[in-house]
Amino acid sequence: MKQMVTAKDVAKLAGVSQSSVSRVYFEGAKVSAKTRAKVLAAAEELGYHPNEFARSLITNRTKIIGLVMKGVQNPFYPQVLKQFTTAFKKQGYSVLFVHTQNEELQREDVETLLNYNVAGVIITDATMSLTVAEDFRANRIPLVFFNRKLNTGGFYSVCCNNLNASREVARYLIGKGAKDFAYISGNSDTSTSREREEGFVEILEQSGIPYRIYQSDYTYEGGYQTALNMLEGGHLPAAVFAGNDIMALGVIDAFRKKSIHVPGDTKVIGFDNIDMAGWPGYGLTTWEQPIEKMVEETIHYLMDEIEEYKGFGRALEIEGRLVERETV
Repeated sequence: MKQMVTAKDVAKLAGVSQSSVSRVYFEGAKVSAKTRAKVLAAAEELGYHPNEFARSLITNRTKIIGLVMKGVQNPFYPQVLKQFTTAFKKQGYSVLFVHTQNEELQREDVETLLNYNVAGVIITDATMSLTVAEDFRANRIPLVFFNRKLNTGGFYSVCCNNLNASREVARYLIGKGAKDFAYISGNSDTSTSREREEGFVEILEQSGIPYRIYQSDYTYEGGYQTALNMLEGGHLPAAVFAGNDIMALGVIDAFRKKSIHVPGDTKVIGFDNIDMAGWPGYGLTTWEQPIEKMVEETIHYLMDEIEEYKGFGRALEIEGRLVERETV
C-alpha cells in the first residue's frame, strides 16, 4: 500500500520547515513568494493534498457547504443539487448533503452541520424554526433559504417570484379561453405553495372566474390521485394549474387513464420546468424557475458572508418565464 504523503515530506523536499508548509495552506498566513513556490512545487511532485479536516481544527473554517434537502423524489431538487455541487466545486468548496426525514429541520440535522464545521448552509425544501435558524447565526454560519422563505425576517432567501409567476399563469390560461379552473397545491406550510396559490387565486377572483383548490403534496402520486378524485367528484375544469411539474405529470397520466385528452378536453400547466416536463411523452407547458440565477445569487451571498460575516438578511426574488409546450 502506498504511504500517505505528509506535510513533513513536503517540507523535506522543499528544504523548508514544516510550519512553512502549513502557512502556505492556511488562509491569511504570511509566507514569502519564494517559499510558497518551493512548497507548491514539492507538493505537486509528491502528490500532496492538505488534510481539510485537520486544517479546520486550526482555522475553525472548512471548505464545506451544508445543503439540506428533503424532497429528493421531486426531480427539481436533484437538478438543484447538481448545479450547486458543480458551482461550489469551481469555488474550491465541497457540498455536505443532509437528507432530512422530516418537514422541519431536526436537532440531529443541525448537529451534523455544526460538527462538520460547515462554512455555510443552504436550506431547500425543509422548514426551520426561528430557534434553529438562530443556532447558525450564533455560530456565525451564513444561512440561505433556497426556494423558501422563513416566516420571520432577518435571514437571506433566494426564490423565484412566485406571486408574479402564478398571476401570469392565470392570465395566460384566461387568455387561452379557459372558463373555470382547478389549482392543485403542494404542502400548505411552505411559502412557495402559499404564494403560488395566492397569486393565481387573486387574478381569478378579479376576473370573476370560478375555481376550486385541491390540496396535495408535491409528488407524482399526489397529483395523480388528486386528479382521479377530482374526476370522481364530477369536476373536469377547463384548466388545471399544478403547484409543481411532478404533480402536473401525475395529473396528465390520471387524465390519460380516464381517456381525457390534454389539451383538447382540459389544459394542464405546471411549475419548475424540470427535465421531464420537456419529454415528448408529456410536452408540459410550465413556468420555469430561474435555477441558474438563483444558484448564482445564493453562492455570491455565501462567499461574501464567509469572507466577512455580517448576517445580512434579504428576501431576493427572481423572475422566471413561461415555457409553452403541448398541454395548453
